[in-house]
Amino acid sequence: MSFPSWPLIPALVVLIAFFLVPLLIMTGISFVSRGPYGGIEWILTWENYVRLADPLYWHIFIRSVGLAVATTLICVVLGFPLAYLMARSSPRVQYLLICLVLIPFWTNFLVRTYAWMFLLRADGLVNTTLRTLGLSDHPVELLYTPWAVLIGLVYGYLPFMVLPLYAAIERIAPSLEEAARDLYATGWAVFTQVVLPLAKPGLVAGCVLVFVPSLGAFITPHLLGGGQTMMIGTLIQHEFLVVRDWPFGAALSLVFMATVLLILLLWLKRQEAMWRTL
Repeated sequence: MSFPSWPLIPALVVLIAFFLVPLLIMTGISFVSRGPYGGIEWILTWENYVRLADPLYWHIFIRSVGLAVATTLICVVLGFPLAYLMARSSPRVQYLLICLVLIPFWTNFLVRTYAWMFLLRADGLVNTTLRTLGLSDHPVELLYTPWAVLIGLVYGYLPFMVLPLYAAIERIAPSLEEAARDLYATGWAVFTQVVLPLAKPGLVAGCVLVFVPSLGAFITPHLLGGGQTMMIGTLIQHEFLVVRDWPFGAALSLVFMATVLLILLLWLKRQEAMWRTL
């Protein structure tokens, strides 16, 4: 018995109206010229894509990729132990830890980012604590640096790593780990040969959920990095809202989207080949 296709119609309508049509509009705008006072003029040109060869934009893109990769790796290092602890705790402790992970979502992301600005500024809690403990005689420059952006990205996207890992590890039967230990496997062997391969779906999902939004982040680098740490998201916002160069902003967005898809496809293919060898 085949599944009827008519329930898919509402989803297809939403995808076409809110994803395909805007993408086609952006593609069309990327091939026209900027108006003298912003906006667009319907004069076909390749100039918007030619401008992307400027090393300045590639430097911003490489910085964005570096921060996104660093964010993903830190989230894996911090998130895997927490997810394992959650999965192996009693049900009551599990509920408590899940609530603690989800509590930040109860507050708007913009408000939480502003809170980090107050923590990291010269007279903020971090510098005040350092001076109180005698670890610093003068305020440490934290805000408006790449380190502040990295801290904000890790804080913002860590739950997106923890939750998929928790869901994957929780499905792993503890008896498998016990059997490996009965066969004299070390703790590291149990982790690399039992837990890690079986947790692969959650790990891959978490890496994608952290890497992609980190790469295109706007609020965090804009507020915590100021004008000192521009990422691809802040560059696109600058082109659309400040410079009002919509065609170049559209071209930048499309190339960025295509590059991200290519990176993900290559990474997933490499991960698949690596996991087959384990």
